[in-house]
Amino acid sequence: MFDFRFVLVCFALAVGSVPASAQEAQVAFGSVKADPSLPVEVTSETLNVNQEDGSAEFLGNVIVVQGEMRLSAGRVLVIYNQDRSGIERMEASENVVLVSPPDAAEGDWAEYTIDSGVIVMKGNVLLTQGPSTISGDQMIANMTSGTATMSGRVKTILQQGGN
Repeated sequence: MFDFRFVLVCFALAVGSVPASAQEAQVAFGSVKADPSLPVEVTSETLNVNQEDGSAEFLGNVIVVQGEMRLSAGRVLVIYNQDRSGIERMEASENVVLVSPPDAAEGDWAEYTIDSGVIVMKGNVLLTQGPSTISGDQMIANMTSGTATMSGRVKTILQQGGN
């Protein structure tokens, strides 16, 4: 399903009605709002646990699944909260791909703050929504509201027709 809000934002950017200093675009992201209280499943080739700082490093073909959301990367560092009763955040690097059906984004690095449901992606971010794409330096995705903001030299390609 194509989001009409996405088309309006992209059209405004394309025709220049948005000031040049406003290099930011807000779009819908994913069709299902995420529930950050759901369990987090992590699969990888290797796991290194650091008892001193309360972190766990997953290496090699890492896949993180929470509800409908799926994040994959070469490396994911899990940082637990102070009392180590839950995950505070996850830092992903090396070919990061985030999928919240039907949308997908890729970038160099991402940080997922579990309690807020916010994922910040940085470095060559490319968001794909159906046949259209938006690229930028950073994307902040709020998985609980189903929205994302692209910023930093935002560029979009709108595909015409039903192909």
